[in-house]
Amino acid sequence: MFFDIRTIVGALLGLYGIVLIITGFVNNTAAQEAKTGGININLWSGIGMAVFALLFILWAYLRPVVTPDSAATSEEEPSTEIP
Repeated sequence: MFFDIRTIVGALLGLYGIVLIITGFVNNTAAQEAKTGGININLWSGIGMAVFALLFILWAYLRPVVTPDSAATSEEEPSTEIP
């Protein structure tokens, strides 16, 4: 599960989301809000990224990648050995 691409993407989005949420709380000036029409864009985009990251990680947890078992497939194949 740790090397699944969904887990890696979810972790990166979560990390960026946390950074943006912290930036939205700490570094929110009136000049920045004037540029965005009165919206704290860092906070809202960070929350969106964090939610999307949780969805990715939840998706990887609920629907894990299943690889076929090589031992089970070799038993089902007919043997070509001569007795």
